[in-house]
Amino acid sequence: MRSVGFTNTQLSARAAYLLRGNDLGTMTSAAPRLYPHMWSWDAAFVTVGLAPLSVERAVVEMDTLLSAQWGNGMIPHIVFANGRDGYFPGPARWECSELAFNAPRSPQTSGITQPPVHAIAVQRILDHSRRQGRTTRSVAEEFLDRRWGDLVRWHRWLAHARDPQGRGRITLYHGWESGMDNSPRWDAAYGNVVPGADLPPYTRADLSHGADASMRPSDVEYDRYLWLVEQMKRANYDDAKLPEVMSFAIEDVFVSAIFAVACEVLATIGEEYSKPRSDIRDLRAWSDRFRSGVAAASAERNGAARDFDIKAGRWINTETIAMFAPLLCGGLPRERERALVKLFEGPRFCGHPDLKYAVPPSTSPISGDFKPREYWRGPVWPVMTWLFSWAFARRGWTERSARLREEGLRQAQDGSFAEYYEPFTGAPLGSMQQSWTAAAVLDWLD
Repeated sequence: MRSVGFTNTQLSARAAYLLRGNDLGTMTSAAPRLYPHMWSWDAAFVTVGLAPLSVERAVVEMDTLLSAQWGNGMIPHIVFANGRDGYFPGPARWECSELAFNAPRSPQTSGITQPPVHAIAVQRILDHSRRQGRTTRSVAEEFLDRRWGDLVRWHRWLAHARDPQGRGRITLYHGWESGMDNSPRWDAAYGNVVPGADLPPYTRADLSHGADASMRPSDVEYDRYLWLVEQMKRANYDDAKLPEVMSFAIEDVFVSAIFAVACEVLATIGEEYSKPRSDIRDLRAWSDRFRSGVAAASAERNGAARDFDIKAGRWINTETIAMFAPLLCGGLPRERERALVKLFEGPRFCGHPDLKYAVPPSTSPISGDFKPREYWRGPVWPVMTWLFSWAFARRGWTERSARLREEGLRQAQDGSFAEYYEPFTGAPLGSMQQSWTAAAVLDWLD
């Protein structure tokens, strides 16, 4: 690896080359070795990176993902690529097409979901199409016409199936649904997941691809992850049964904030492209409800957001990046929001004096839960830097957005496009050639 960073032009070319290399034809693998399939929120971020390269290819990416949508509206967290083995748990473990009434017979998918960032990707497709000629604009608009109903159905499923009490917070039945698989946010809740003696045996594939075990979840954690999958399978992935049978049920404040923003983005798109007023009203109402739900989960003192453990009936207080959920969607009183921004930029997060780059680590370096090399327990994730930079720009915080962009690009100058980075040394960690990291860089450089 080069000790001297690449220029922005070189970096952009390398990122585009990486996405082409990870392109399987109609989907982009999340990473060539460790993640050979399509992940839901990865695909959305990848689309953001593809849009400046080719609106047409970006449309194909989203079409592929939406073609795997379940009959109830859920977008599954994995769409499996035909003929690609080596990932566990694969389709044979999930058994969705055999057990779930709503699952598609083809393509094969997982049985859970992931954060709903897809409206952001659709917005980027439309934004870039406006820079192009009539043919490209037509491709984007035809995509929107064809998929509008699917996108609204996805949002409706989240608003109803995953917030049955109407509290304005999305319920997750597996930590994987958060995208932050082993975050300290879930430690206590996972502690109450007791795998049964009849948990089918398994062999982890992640450690056989050269992944450092110290960066990955432990075998004990994996037992719990897979026991939750077994509970879902035994309920046939039935939305109505999951609240009763699952050992893990969390109202996730970060996913809820993303959903509030996504509903607003999609409603604005709907207004611009003359979509049904009833859909737009629903989207605006859901955005308001979930923005309020996120605000209600925020501490009075500093605005830090908390998840809620439904099974234990208590708030979850951890110092992770999810604390800053209200900065994505807004809704806090001005003084509380100001305190939360100060926390984000201060020594507990982006302003910690030992950080290599002033970007948010997944867990505060001050926290007792902090582990600088272990997945979501401390490392810096470029895609999270991108998300906050995007949200800050959207909210009119231009200087804050630009600072994150500049620091994120400085971190990416090594050209490794790593999954995540050690926060103090800046060393690339996890899977290399990660598609969504390259996509973030492409969007920043566009």
